[in-house]
Amino acid sequence: MSANQLYIAVIGLGYVGLPLAVEFGKHRNVLAYDINEKRIAELRNGYDFTLEISESELQSASNLHFSSDVKELKKCNVYIITVPTPIDDTNAPDLNPLRKASAMIATVIKKGDVVIYESTVYPGATEEVCIPVIEKGSGLKFNEDFYAGYSPERINPGDKINTLTKIKKITSGSTPEIGKFVDELYSTIITAGTHLASSIKVAEAAKVIENTQRDLNIAIINEFAKIFNILGIDSQEVLEAAGTKWNFLPFKPGLVGGHCISVDPYYLTYKAKEVGYQPEVILAGRRINDGMGQYTATQLVKAVSRKKIHIDEARVLVLGFTFKGDCPDVRNTKIIDMVKELESFNMHVDIYDSWANSEEVQEEYGLKLETDLIEGVYDAIVLAVDHSEFKQWGAEKIRSFGKKKHVLYDVKHVLAKNESDLRL
Repeated sequence: MSANQLYIAVIGLGYVGLPLAVEFGKHRNVLAYDINEKRIAELRNGYDFTLEISESELQSASNLHFSSDVKELKKCNVYIITVPTPIDDTNAPDLNPLRKASAMIATVIKKGDVVIYESTVYPGATEEVCIPVIEKGSGLKFNEDFYAGYSPERINPGDKINTLTKIKKITSGSTPEIGKFVDELYSTIITAGTHLASSIKVAEAAKVIENTQRDLNIAIINEFAKIFNILGIDSQEVLEAAGTKWNFLPFKPGLVGGHCISVDPYYLTYKAKEVGYQPEVILAGRRINDGMGQYTATQLVKAVSRKKIHIDEARVLVLGFTFKGDCPDVRNTKIIDMVKELESFNMHVDIYDSWANSEEVQEEYGLKLETDLIEGVYDAIVLAVDHSEFKQWGAEKIRSFGKKKHVLYDVKHVLAKNESDLRL
């Protein structure tokens, strides 16, 4: 298949798929597909709710076509799948989005076509779960009639510096020839370069340990913060002091949410258990990080009690709901854990976040976002996300929303030590 003959389909237009479709669309024909018709209509009108791609960037991709019509996929010969890979209520991998996308591809795939997966999975999932679905639905034989590749996404939502083309890309293929094809394909858009892995399983494993390692690093810092809190030591001061050594890793304590770091470790531990290995360190880190929402809420309640503010029906303002600063992504935000725990103490919780989509928050979490804040109302204020907006407000404006006697909890260390009553 020559470069001139390529017609790429990108399946799933979220934080991963859309930037990829736009970048490829600057160079070759691309069909950007999503089952969400509203999403397609918005993108055709130049609007991306994830704020990853601007209207001018959408217009710059002259060879890009948006569609929610499955039939249009038939004209493509390379299919890049970027659908979500969440976990279920038991923390087990939920591969249904991948299975559904694979089943859809099975209805349009032709001899000689290539399917490339970008979704984060456990080692072996592409060839053990996805490929059989395509074979069964299409009647085609893997590595004879069609081929597969795996090139894990490394998108960092909200990051305007480390963008798609500036992050080195791992590539792989189901045969050495397809591996080279996939690597050369991505090389046309990734200026940072590519790394061709020896197999799909190696590429899958590399991706899943990236976020697992980060999760564990944050977990140990969170545990440090818990210990230092008991000892009456400011954790930020400790981290600053330790950070003067060249090889000390600069991680901070906090709530670990989002669609990657708080999810991907469970994919690896699931596979480990399946093959008879009981992971210990990874799951210990997950337990610590999963419990931080409840921990921060408990710390706030204690601080409110120490100020002799009546806990029952106290009003709390939570500033920020997205899983990270200056990003609209609310998927798997751990702030919901804090909110639920505060409500369990019969506290009234209001949430303000100008970055978050109010309709999405209502639909996913059943919560209403405040749009106008009134001064002198709250018994406690939690600075939960480090949005630039809150940094610009500063302590004086943030405290203005509190009553004369209130608690200000700076979870993200946005303010100076003496400007808040409590820090994580």
